[in-house]
This record gives sequence, C-alpha cells and structure tokens, in this order.
Amino acid sequence: MKSKKVDTMLLSITILLVSTGLFVFTSASFGLFARKGFSLYSLLFDQVVLGLLIGGIALVVALKVPLSVWRKYSLHLFIGASILTLFVFVPYIGFSHGGASRWISIGSLSLQPSEFLKLGVVVYCAALLPLLKERMRTFSRVFPLILGVMVVPTVILIAEPDTGTLAVTFSAVIAMFLAAGMKFRHLLVMIAVAMLALGTLAMFQPYVKERVLTFFDPSRDPQGSGYQIQKSFLAVGSGGIMGRGFGQSIQKYGSLPEPTGDSIFAVVGEEFGFVGGTLIIILFLLFGIRGIQIARLAPDAFSGLLAVGIVILIISQSFANIASTLGVVPFTGVPLVFVSHGGTALIAALLEIGILLNISKFTRSTFSKQK
Repeated sequence: MKSKKVDTMLLSITILLVSTGLFVFTSASFGLFARKGFSLYSLLFDQVVLGLLIGGIALVVALKVPLSVWRKYSLHLFIGASILTLFVFVPYIGFSHGGASRWISIGSLSLQPSEFLKLGVVVYCAALLPLLKERMRTFSRVFPLILGVMVVPTVILIAEPDTGTLAVTFSAVIAMFLAAGMKFRHLLVMIAVAMLALGTLAMFQPYVKERVLTFFDPSRDPQGSGYQIQKSFLAVGSGGIMGRGFGQSIQKYGSLPEPTGDSIFAVVGEEFGFVGGTLIIILFLLFGIRGIQIARLAPDAFSGLLAVGIVILIISQSFANIASTLGVVPFTGVPLVFVSHGGTALIAALLEIGILLNISKFTRSTFSKQK
C-alpha cells in the first residue's frame, strides 16, 4: 500500500501531551529542588536530554523502519527485552529503590528495562495472533495462548516486584486478543481469573495486600500505606476548580511523596484544579480515540493489532496513574505517560508513538475521507 503522510491529528495530540507534560514536570520539580539530594541538572538531564532528545530520535527512527521489520524480528525483540529486564537482578548492574529491583545502571545512567519489555510483548503478540486466528473463538485454546505469552513477563515483573507494569501489559494483551477475535464472554472469565490471581498474590506479597486494603479504607494507616493517597487527596482537594496556579502547590514541598513521579497528577490537581486535570484527561481520551481509529483502518492484521497494543499500553497506564491518585483504583505505582519523571519511560513512549505514526501512513483510503 502506498505511503502517505503521518496522521497530523495524532501528531498534534502527542505534541500537546509532551508539551503539557514538560510544563507540569517543571512545576512539580520545584518540590524536589527544596529537598536535599536533588539537583536541577540531574532532573533536566534525565527528562530533557535522555527522555525528550533520545526519545525524539527514537520516534523518527521508528517512522523510518518498515513495519515488516518489527514483524520479522518480533520474537527476537521479545526475547531481547526479557533478557535485558533480567539484568535488574544481576549484582553491580541492577539496583533497588523503595524495595523494588526495577533498574539497571550503565555508568552514571540508569535504565528501567521493563518499559521495553511491555513493547516487546505487544510486538510479539501482534505478529503471533494473526497466525492463530482460528483458535480465538474457543476458550480452551485462547487461555493457554495468553498464559504462554504472559508467563515470562509475569514471572519477571512479580519478582521485581512491579505489579503495576504487569497489569498494564496484561491489559494491552487482552485488548489485542479481543481485537483478534476472542469472544467477549471469554474476557469476563479472564477478569475473574485476574481477580483470583490478585487475591492469591496478595497472600504472598504483603505490599499488594496493603495496597488493596488501603484502597478500601484510605484512612486505615495514615502514616504508612495510606500516607501517599491521603496527601494526594489533600493536594487535589485544595486545588478546587481552577487550582492555586503554576508553581503554587504546597504539598509537593516535602509532604507529597514522588511529586514528579507517581503523584504528579496530584500536583496537577492542586495547581491547575479540576479544569486542568480534566483537560489532561481529555487529551488522553482524544489520543486513545484517534489511535483506535488508526488501528481499525490499518493495512493488515499485524499493524492493526500492534496499534491496538500501543494505544492500550499508553492509555491504561495513564488512567491507572490518574485513577489511583483519585482513589478510584488501588495504588499502582506506574508513572503518568509523557508527564512523570523518567527518561526511559519517555523514550519508550515516544518510540511507541513513532510506530503508531508509521502505521498511520499506510491506513486505508477511507481514513482520509473521515478527516
């Protein structure tokens, strides 16, 4: 199929999200500057130089790489990303923070390889599922396929532990299976299985149990597991309709944990109020709608499934972060895409956007008519 220009609407929404993210991140960073052990240079280097610059290069490269290359080397990417993520457990290479082993150190740089593991899983699923279309209609065949795809990332991410990333990856995989022909009633069974698995995990992982209990009763341990959600509620509630204004958050100065990371939407709520928070949610919704339109009109099954996986990765992670900040779901610990601090996360997100924009160049002609 003849190549066209990239979808300008998706590109515009992405630019707005990245620009808004940098604006919010700059304000949230003020809270870290006031604390010992943080410097302006390290934050800007990680977010701007590593995240935006290298991420921008990754986006351009992904625009140029033929989609057939991703399909041809999908298994290699999945295995490579899995091996890279395993390095978090290697002494002197992997390092821990807050009780989790999620990072590897390369000189003075740090990397969170699970960000690329998510993409590796999605690319592999997109290449695999069109070959197994006949199995999508029978649960006895679908369930082993999902287990086969998810067993390696599940073991790795639980061992780190990083259940938030696991949930996001699982959401993308399930969405891809639905798009490939899995029946909706099978989804309900998978949700029941996932809830059972969560309950079992809570029995063996105390931090998972604490998050679930805190979700049902945020006030149960205000100085422990409930501290972050309590401070998030306070920050969002004090912002009101219009917010205190840029840079005027009080909670980010000392009391709000991870103001540039997991809790950054609380800073949004306090400084920009209900209006600012709603605008960010609308941007993500527009991104999701446009991304699914691109997936629906993709030139082949691989491209369509890959687009679905990428869109759900970004949307599910973003809404998981926002929803946990507002107490709608248990705390996940995943960053807000394009907004939270994390060079690796920004690089991975922009790489995924590059692939999605590449797919948009080959969408069927009916797409241009819809514009």
